[in-house]
Amino acid sequence: MQKLCAFGRFNIGLFTIGLALFCAMVTAVSAEQSRISSKADFVRLIDGKTLTRPLIKLQVTPTGSIKGKGARWAITGNWRWKDGYFCRDLNWGGDDLGYNCQAVSVRGNKIRFQSDKGTGDYADFRLN
Repeated sequence: MQKLCAFGRFNIGLFTIGLALFCAMVTAVSAEQSRISSKADFVRLIDGKTLTRPLIKLQVTPTGSIKGKGARWAITGNWRWKDGYFCRDLNWGGDDLGYNCQAVSVRGNKIRFQSDKGTGDYADFRLN
């Protein structure tokens, strides 16, 4: 169905498709991760929360400790905030996973840790 408007012929089908594409772009932009760059923002985000993903539950405390369980094994470690990154050492079931500084971002109730200052692998956790 076409109607005349001030700018010529108006095609409702093309308008609907265009509007849908615009809404999809806006949703994609709003769904992006927001980078956490300060210790205060990070602590506000994790304080009193449990970080979960399948088979893993962690508590990352404001005072710098990490504890929890991954599969059947204990997870322990320490963290500090350094130059805008979450830097941690971690032990999982007796295996030293080493020290790594990670970029942190959030989207809704999900937090992402990306290794090697944001250039490596990432892990997403739900904040509960």
